[in-house]
Amino acid sequence: MARPIKRRRICQLPKVVEFVPLQSCTGQIDMTIDEYEAIRLIDHLGLSQEECAQQMKVARTTVQAIYESARYKLAEALVCGKRLSIRGGVYDLCPHAHGCCGKPCPRRQNNEER
Repeated sequence: MARPIKRRRICQLPKVVEFVPLQSCTGQIDMTIDEYEAIRLIDHLGLSQEECAQQMKVARTTVQAIYESARYKLAEALVCGKRLSIRGGVYDLCPHAHGCCGKPCPRRQNNEER
């Protein structure tokens, strides 16, 4: 029997959930919320994969797999002119998400252990 997927902690939902090329689309790519979060934390905020893993409460190897999948999907959408949709996945939204910068903070580490 397969091991159940561990829920990833997400600190910020995307403000925009769909990107469509101005020219004709040749398909659609679906990116999950946890893949978006890995891109946001690593590429946008500059966290390491280890810091991202702590933030998302998963193993670093899990973050590495999520991140590689997300980068492949971004490249596929850009290079092939496909619609990119961000939705779904197995995650929990951090209850402190609205008052936090998104970097690892002591408030979340001390008050929320899952």
